[in-house]
Amino acid sequence: MSFRRLKAVARKEALHILRDSRSLAMALMVPIVMLLLFGYALTLDVDRIPTIIYDADHSPQSRELAERFHGSRFFEIRGYVSEYRTIEQKVNSSECLLGVVIPRDYSRKLLSNQEAEVQLLLDGSDSNTASIALGYAEVLLQTYALEIRSRAQSRKLGKTFSAPIEPRLRVWYNSELKSKNYIVPGLIAVILMIIAALLTSLTIAREWDMGTMEQLLSTPLRPAELVLGKMSAYFVVGVVDMLLAMLVGVFLFEVPLRGSILLLLVSSFIFLAGALFWGIMISAIARTQLLAYQMGMVSSFLPAFLLSAFIYSIDNMPRVIQIITRIVPARYFITIAKGIFLKGVGIQILWMELLFLLVYAGVVFLVATRKVGQKLA
Repeated sequence: MSFRRLKAVARKEALHILRDSRSLAMALMVPIVMLLLFGYALTLDVDRIPTIIYDADHSPQSRELAERFHGSRFFEIRGYVSEYRTIEQKVNSSECLLGVVIPRDYSRKLLSNQEAEVQLLLDGSDSNTASIALGYAEVLLQTYALEIRSRAQSRKLGKTFSAPIEPRLRVWYNSELKSKNYIVPGLIAVILMIIAALLTSLTIAREWDMGTMEQLLSTPLRPAELVLGKMSAYFVVGVVDMLLAMLVGVFLFEVPLRGSILLLLVSSFIFLAGALFWGIMISAIARTQLLAYQMGMVSSFLPAFLLSAFIYSIDNMPRVIQIITRIVPARYFITIAKGIFLKGVGIQILWMELLFLLVYAGVVFLVATRKVGQKLA
């Protein structure tokens, strides 16, 4: 391998990047825009659930229950209605997600130590949010029921009773349970995979479209030199994107960075190199820029977004899909990023994921070199 030829290819590709200032600006700005859009818009936090209350009892006891919903940060009371049909209309028009119905005999049953019923009506069109809202409402009602029972026993026996078990919760690594702390590190991996693959997916195909591949065929340039030369030029752009994304995540979204910055950078460099080699391999397979772009988008965005545990839990996927996720590099880098950002763990925990990224980058480099060699032959 000649370093001189490799440097010449890298310089040629760097000049092409600098001449196309609009594409360079897009390559640098798109990750920031994506991070801002997804970081602010994509949230898994479920609070301030739009709620409508139908109090048919109009008693002090029913008003006390309604105040419990009003005082919870998880529910936003959008109003009180006077008939059952109004709740159905507001659910159909998406004005509320939860309807709380307090029946007419609620206070009578409650004061006579009978089982008092409360109906919860949920919009199940968004099943995940509805399930979480139902869980919040059930916990609120159960806590309120225990409090009522404790007060009744205190009045009956003349002494105060407390719950036999007092739960004391401690949440590790994300104590405030903010979804941005979970999303942003994974989003950095998704952005790097998409940008890196798209940056290089057009590079070989563009040579064919512009008619410059014939000039490369007449030189003593080796496939490995061509692949490494083109990758090194885009690697600089990818590193800038990576650093910008990390700075935005830490300083704008205030995601805690508890682990080693050096380990994070090293793993990011390896992951970025593998993604760039993947784009070059796609560009070598596709002879047109349109096909290369389509293949790059499908093979980078969809697996990184859907099959990497970025949003959806892999454990809940079908067994066949779980097996497929094992070859998605974004899955392993997301594990590394979250481990370093949130848990502060080191290479003694993450060595397996780092080893996979190394093997992946090496294998893709060999395949890309072989495909480019077939084109040059």
